[in-house]
Amino acid sequence: MDIATRRAWSWHKQGLDGSLAGSSAATVFANSGWARSIGGANPYLTLFSRAAIRREQTDTDMADLHIHELPTARGCTYVLGADDFAWGLSLGQGAAEATAKVLDRLGVERREIKDLEDRTLALLQEAAANGTGPLDPKALREQLGGAVRNLGEEGKKKGASTTLPTVLGLLQADGRIRRVPVNGRLDVQRYAYTAWGLPAAEESPDAARARLMERYLRWTGGATVKQTQWFTAFTVAQTKAALAAANAVESTVVDPDGLWMLPADAEAAATFAAPAEEQVQLLAGSDALFLLRRNSADHVDEEDRGLAVGREKLALTADLPDHPIVDRGRIIGLWQYDPGRERIAHWLFHRPTDAVMNRIEEVEGWIREDLGDFRSFSLDSPASRQKRIDALNAAAK
Repeated sequence: MDIATRRAWSWHKQGLDGSLAGSSAATVFANSGWARSIGGANPYLTLFSRAAIRREQTDTDMADLHIHELPTARGCTYVLGADDFAWGLSLGQGAAEATAKVLDRLGVERREIKDLEDRTLALLQEAAANGTGPLDPKALREQLGGAVRNLGEEGKKKGASTTLPTVLGLLQADGRIRRVPVNGRLDVQRYAYTAWGLPAAEESPDAARARLMERYLRWTGGATVKQTQWFTAFTVAQTKAALAAANAVESTVVDPDGLWMLPADAEAAATFAAPAEEQVQLLAGSDALFLLRRNSADHVDEEDRGLAVGREKLALTADLPDHPIVDRGRIIGLWQYDPGRERIAHWLFHRPTDAVMNRIEEVEGWIREDLGDFRSFSLDSPASRQKRIDALNAAAK
């Protein structure tokens, strides 16, 4: 494949070519990849760009547990569909256990952690039974009283100021409780907790890893071993076993250096042709098209590789400095939302087409009507991104 076709192949596998139009939110996540959340708006744009799903429907799907935000691969939070809850959650249990080991080193015995788990779960179960709703960490601390230990300055240095966050993580990791946003929206990072009781995964750890590998290769259309390990955090032995269990093959049909692919994808890629017409999308910088393989530089055309906003050359950044404007996998510009002016500040690398300007206008209207702002992550704010907005405006001139 030439580079343009290679990008279009990834674009197609991500469902950004219209192939997921009309799909449910859970179907989008199952077929294009779980959406990284981090308190930002990426999950909403993931669904809008692939299936034109609006925020109200997404929030309803979350409230009805068709989708949910859970800690999974690498212990990171993603939004995924209900069919993936149990086995996806099992992949994050090691990360939760690692935080418990930090408490071990701070002198907190496991029986103390277990006691706090039992007390916390009982409180949340009682709140659910009484219909009082989820409890936020402050309410939990007040009701748990002395059962929550303050770990002082040493604990703060290790990221564990009290014992409660670790216990909440352990309870969430095995599905006994779940974390819910206080206002029902994914683009905030104020949470409360409620009892859950999710049945344990039927898959063994090996089977869960194989299932993730199969999904990952399907989402990406092919990846290197290093890329799979970045996303999954599997060891070398676990990676080899998961690739074998997924029946993956090493193929040069997409990349001359070779990618691990599912056999069906290797066969389909051999006859794949890039679309002739423009297919323009505005995506988040953390969209699965880039995040799954952390290869945003591969989506920048050779003639644009020296372009930069400030000192950050596009071809040299592992993560994009701004959100991308993309056509069939090629990054053709960057954008940020300016809530003060209720518009998208954008920089296009080349003369815009009608399709590009129409899509910018559509996404601008969607953000204004559905979100009000477009936050990249929990601490993002209009003030914190003003320099980026000013830089894009300057570059556009």
